Amino acid sequence: MNTDQRNAGLPPVTADVVAAAVESLTARLRKKLDAAIESYAALPVEAADGVLRIKCGEDAEVALTPGPAGAVTDAGQAVCSCLLAPRCLHRAAVLGACPVADADAVAEPAPAPEDTVQQPGTPAGAEAVAPTGDGTPDEPPAPTGPTPAQVAAATALWAAAAAVLAAGVPAAGAVPQAELLRAAHTARLAGLHRAEAAALRVVRGLRAARARHGGHRLADLVANVSELLLTTARLAARDPDPGLVGTARRAYRPGGGLRVHGVCREPVIAATGYGGVVTHLVSEDGRWFSVADVKPGGPARARGAGTASVALGSGTLDHAQLSRGGLLISGATLSPDGRLGAGKGVRATPVAGLPWTQGALAALFARPLAEAVAARLAASAGTGPERAGQAADELIGCDVVLVGAAGEHLLARELTAGRPQEDGPLIRLAPANGHPDLAHTANFRRLASRPGLRLRVIGRLDPDRAATLRPLAVGPVPDTEETLRLPAEWDGHADLGYDRIQGAHFPPPDVLPLTGGVVGVPPDPLAQAPLWRLRRLVEVAVSGGRRAVAEPARDGDRAGSGAALRRGGFRAAADLSAALTAEADRRTRDVFGRTAEADPDRYAQVWLAAAVYLAGTEQALVQATWEHGEAHV
Repeated sequence: MNTDQRNAGLPPVTADVVAAAVESLTARLRKKLDAAIESYAALPVEAADGVLRIKCGEDAEVALTPGPAGAVTDAGQAVCSCLLAPRCLHRAAVLGACPVADADAVAEPAPAPEDTVQQPGTPAGAEAVAPTGDGTPDEPPAPTGPTPAQVAAATALWAAAAAVLAAGVPAAGAVPQAELLRAAHTARLAGLHRAEAAALRVVRGLRAARARHGGHRLADLVANVSELLLTTARLAARDPDPGLVGTARRAYRPGGGLRVHGVCREPVIAATGYGGVVTHLVSEDGRWFSVADVKPGGPARARGAGTASVALGSGTLDHAQLSRGGLLISGATLSPDGRLGAGKGVRATPVAGLPWTQGALAALFARPLAEAVAARLAASAGTGPERAGQAADELIGCDVVLVGAAGEHLLARELTAGRPQEDGPLIRLAPANGHPDLAHTANFRRLASRPGLRLRVIGRLDPDRAATLRPLAVGPVPDTEETLRLPAEWDGHADLGYDRIQGAHFPPPDVLPLTGGVVGVPPDPLAQAPLWRLRRLVEVAVSGGRRAVAEPARDGDRAGSGAALRRGGFRAAADLSAALTAEADRRTRDVFGRTAEADPDRYAQVWLAAAVYLAGTEQALVQATWEHGEAHV
């Protein structure tokens, strides 16, 4: 993940505070808001006694007082010294320059994780399911669909999102963003937590795009807009699927006794201004768990958190030690995605770690890569950008031999028992995070200089790229000299985000076999298929707005996009492309013959149909690269 484009010294602010500040401005001040935000985002921030001060002029100073969670959650925590306060441009612009906070990140923690379990779809503040006399909880009633209040909130959020889509990035400034944030806050009050989270991601993406932030990816913004529109459309249609509602915060449940072993550390740099580390763990029966330490601080905190104390147990173990050691836990509390809680009743004792060559980790590397990937892709089918199914985020292990470098990727072949090395499926390895403050990119450069090196890799599937893994850690392959020779204190693996691989960690050059190098980069079916024409249209709709999409309809499709899609066998894509451009160019007139404002709802529906089709088709193409491998291309 990438850092926010806003001033790193500013604290996160909740959606309702930003929306209220913008709504309080007069029409004249709203026109100046975008320029003021850009100007104030670069101002220095002075911190003293828990108060952050930003001087916006000779007679105006904005003071922010974040709460215990490090975020501004109340309007009274943002004060301006000018005469127009609180309905002033200074205050609204400073709040608009702050990162948007995740609502669950600033929520007050429960007294003990094992005491309060938030049921999916239950609004914040609702009572938990009461236990019966025998100590077991009563079964919650069967889902009957969203309530009228939830339908109304979803409809309003759809309308705000459709307006942003029609405007496009250039016109989606602070005022449309505030309307989307207000609708997101209303959705949260109605208990629509998944839709609220999608809306916050859209706002962050819009800000990054408008600021031309280096970490911005248009594809991510497109996916988030699609997720928001799809979720709100289904809720507005009273779809009873409880997964559309989401949860207010991570729900912890009792996990009993656990013995877990460290696997690796993963640095986290969030777009909300948060940073930290997640240490991945595995139990003796092969279940995945994690311990997180993510707080406001950005890249600097992500670097330091790698050696910070673990919140479980006595605090004598840090994350670097835990990634190579283990814990014996009693009274464990678990979230649905395997996150370990640190409640008052949790006790943890450090124990010896588990080598990658033993137990559940050894079984991880024995499973064929194609089989493991098929399970992950099946688990993630139908989920949004958050990968709601936690199985899709479980790590994958494999043994590979490096073939060479291709751009930012490393090409490698999977080492499979009973198959010659040169016949193994060809896969791409890409850095898990390209931030310059982390060690991923430097480690990839080192590895790229050693073709023929054998590696044991643990990483995460990239579901949007052909046959691509993003490694989090690497280690030596057993029973061979053609592999890494890591220091003893690293206990058999290197965390690519923190540990820096040096020349001394490689075998001598004469030990590595000749691999033949890279004879041309293998083709990417996503890039070769004419489907990119629909992808470009869908992305232009977000980046340029409705007017930009209408251009192909006005020139009669002289570029031949529809014909190319039909020749390639993508007839549905051609029809969707034509429908989208036609709807974007639709003009209606009132009784006096004047051009009326175009209907954003119909346009959003057609765009959403194209985006959903595109995502499903691209995933099928990616899955095919794993099923058949790229060894013969």
